[in-house]
Amino acid sequence: MARIPIALQLYSVREDCGKDLPGTLKAVADMGYEGVEFAGYYDRSAEELRQMCDELKLVVVGTHARIDTLLGDELEVTVAFNRTLGHNFLIVPGLADEYRATADAWRATASTFNEIAVKAAALDARVGYHNHRHEFETLDGEIPWDIFCAGTDVAVITQLDVGHCMRGGGDPVAALHKYAGRAQLVHVKEFDPADETTLVGDGVVPWDKVFEACETVGATEWYVVEHERYAAPPLECVEGCLRNLLKIRGE
Repeated sequence: MARIPIALQLYSVREDCGKDLPGTLKAVADMGYEGVEFAGYYDRSAEELRQMCDELKLVVVGTHARIDTLLGDELEVTVAFNRTLGHNFLIVPGLADEYRATADAWRATASTFNEIAVKAAALDARVGYHNHRHEFETLDGEIPWDIFCAGTDVAVITQLDVGHCMRGGGDPVAALHKYAGRAQLVHVKEFDPADETTLVGDGVVPWDKVFEACETVGATEWYVVEHERYAAPPLECVEGCLRNLLKIRGE
């Protein structure tokens, strides 16, 4: 199988992006990241963002988009913006309580995502959902991730966040196998039960098994590093994550 490239979720360096987006993108590219996933646009137009990334040879692999930007007439606007960025992956990063408070709410949410996915497909775009820990914690006797994934069509991307999955008591390898072919963008986040600032490669995630699942059944196109809590400056942390990840992969 062809090598899966590595991107950075820019939420990892959100404060740096807010202060100096061009400089932060350059730092990310200089580290060796091959792409970025957006989580906000810092008052820049799609054309400005695309030019910045193109000049640095950074591929825009996807975006985190609030669910309200995918509903009704907003969907076409959101798709057009991100088409200019050069991708078609629209991932919802989290949901308000009304979408996830009960098992039945999750079933309704799955139906909503199916409806969005059909409309997005007509615009040559794909929609997906990114988990946190609570999707793997029992709710009303069920596991929300299973409700959502079983209730959505295979066209809906399951952006598995490995660290959040394990923090919620889940097994990322089993999840990748159970919902095969749906993990186009996987969030490479470490899990350490004692320290949420641990860098990728320094915790207890069985990365070899995770990557094997991604590369055999996941249909994974990009590994997306995300690091949210810091024991050092964010740019230093994400560089350490990349360095460790490349070492794990023998690069």
